[in-house]
Parts: sequence; structure tokens; C-alpha cells
Amino acid sequence: MGDVGKKPYVVAVAIQVIYTGLFIVSKAAFDSGINTYVFIFYRLTTATALLLPLALISSCRRRSATTTATPEPTMSCRLLFKLFLYALLGNTFTLNVYNVSLKQTSATVGSAATNSMPVATFLLALLLRMEVVKVRSRSGLGKLAGVGLCVVGVLVIAFFAGPSIRPLANHPVFAHKPHSVSNSAWIRGTFLLLLACTTWSLWIVLQVPLLKEYPNKLMATAMQCLFGALQSFVVAVVVERDFAKWKLGLDIGLLAILYSAFLGTGALMYLQAWCAEMKGPVFVAMWSPLALVFTIVCSSFFLGEAVHLGSIFGGILLVGGLYSVLWGKSKEKENKITPVVLEEGQSQGEGTAVHEKDEEDELTSHV
Repeated sequence: MGDVGKKPYVVAVAIQVIYTGLFIVSKAAFDSGINTYVFIFYRLTTATALLLPLALISSCRRRSATTTATPEPTMSCRLLFKLFLYALLGNTFTLNVYNVSLKQTSATVGSAATNSMPVATFLLALLLRMEVVKVRSRSGLGKLAGVGLCVVGVLVIAFFAGPSIRPLANHPVFAHKPHSVSNSAWIRGTFLLLLACTTWSLWIVLQVPLLKEYPNKLMATAMQCLFGALQSFVVAVVVERDFAKWKLGLDIGLLAILYSAFLGTGALMYLQAWCAEMKGPVFVAMWSPLALVFTIVCSSFFLGEAVHLGSIFGGILLVGGLYSVLWGKSKEKENKITPVVLEEGQSQGEGTAVHEKDEEDELTSHV
């Protein structure tokens, strides 16, 4: 029983290690010269080749196992069109923007930016009226503070470089030709990273009603990868018409494609779903700052990147914003499920009033 209790923690750390590897090998592939748009096409094509057969096998097994009372949901033309649009947003647009911006910044900034995703998801859910902020409550103030920290963190990364930390390795594992990035490109790349994280967060929010309409998660993911691969092919052909540059060799580019497809898509999808089922989605999100720490060390050692103090400080602010929003969410959940113990001779309405007054008094004392 003790070993079972430790498994979610081991899996949570493994997820962040996989994310770290994804940032490192992708950045190394882009620095080696592979076209980012071609890279996305190959990544989504490989992910489709992995997920689609598994989804078809799983659907066949479900059809044979389910009764006529609970039939397997079917793919309608309307649903296919919706999956096509979601793939355009979550795969084609988001991944291409993210990788272009990663090429213009660093693996550390790319990892730091992902910590803003829960905050961006919260803001989008708020705009779509799926979330509510009670400004007079501690949970509401925690969420708003998280948004503020996130905004400040992005501004620090974009506009403040600061002194740099010397790389850990003089001869990095993934050696590449050094290239300088202008300040304007760095700023543009940072805000493009934020845009990519925002559109990815919007995609996550949209998956909730989608999976209610079509509960087969594996097939929905596989179809979005398929549509994303087709869309990314069109984008890549328009951008890179020299098909000689589409050739893959036994180099870091091929390693990055295989890693991102099999580990970055297949393994991550399964491990995150399992961990969220065991401990909840908040448990999975709260471990994401580990990837930032791992990436700072690994980018210095494997890529020879000079990590700037501004990136570290901005990343810390983003992590603070993440935890502030998660704390607000947990307190909100606590207040919803915690029963109010009534004193003898006290009615239900009086107990609720006392509970709300205590919360307001505590909030006032902090202000």
C-alpha cells in the first residue's frame, strides 16, 4: 500500500522530466537548422501513426463490450468539423507559434512560459463564465494575485535580461553554431510564447464540452493529431518549398521528432491522465515548476545556453502566480465542501451567516 501511495509522486516527477527533455531536444533541433514548420508536420504525423491505431483498436473493443443501451458514440460531420477547428487552434497554430518563439528565445524561457498556462486557463474560463471570482474572499484575492504575478513575470522575462550565468559545460552535448538574438526578437518571442500558452489554454477549456459530447478521449486526440498533421503540411509547404530541406538524417532533428511524438505526446497523455485520476488535476499542475528547474540546469549543460538572471527571476514570478491561482482554487473547493458545525440551539441559516462573517472578518484582518 505504501508503494502505491508513492507512485503518483514518482509519475509526477517523471512527467516533468519528459517535459524537460522536450524543451531541450526541440531547442537543440531548431538550433541545428531544422525548419520549425516541417518539424511540427513530422511530429504530428508520427503522433498520429502512434495514436490512431490504438484509438481504432480501443473503439472496436468498446463496441464489442458495450450493450445496445450504451452504444459507442459516432463521428458526425458536425463533430468532425469541430475536431478540425480544434486541431487548427490547439495543434497547428499553437505548436507552430510556440516553436517559432522557442527558436527566438531559450529553452528556459519556453519552460517558464508553460507555468502561465493554468493562469491563462483561469482567465479564459472567467471570460467564458465558467469561473467566478469572489473579490471579498481569500480565494478570489489569491486568484487575482496569481494573475498579477504572471503578468509581471512575463514583463521581466521580456524586458530585463540581467547578468548571465556561465554554462556548466564548455563543450555541450548538443553542440551547435552560436547565434545571437536581438532584443526585439527576444521580446517578440517572449510574447509569442505567452500567446501560444493562451491559445493552448483555450484549447484545454474547449476540450471539456467536446469530451461531454464525445467521451472517447483517445479517438478525439488521435483525430485532432491527424487533422493537425494535414494542416501543418499545408503550412510547411507554403513556408519551406525546398523539399531537400525536408530530408531527415540520423541527427538531433530525428531524435526530437521521435521524442516529441512518442514521449511528448503518447507517454505524457497517458501519465498525466493517470496521475490526474489518482490525485486530481491540481496535483499534476503543482509539479510543473520542477521542469523549469530541470531545464535551467539541462539547457546549460546540454545546449551550452547562458541562463540570464531575468529569465530566472521572471520564472519565479510565474511559478508564484501558478501557486497563487492553485491555492485560490483549493481554498474555494475547501469552502464548498467543508460543512459548518452548528452549535446547540443554532439554526442552519444562522450557521451559514456566522461562517460567511468569519471569512470576511479574517479577510479584513489581513487587509
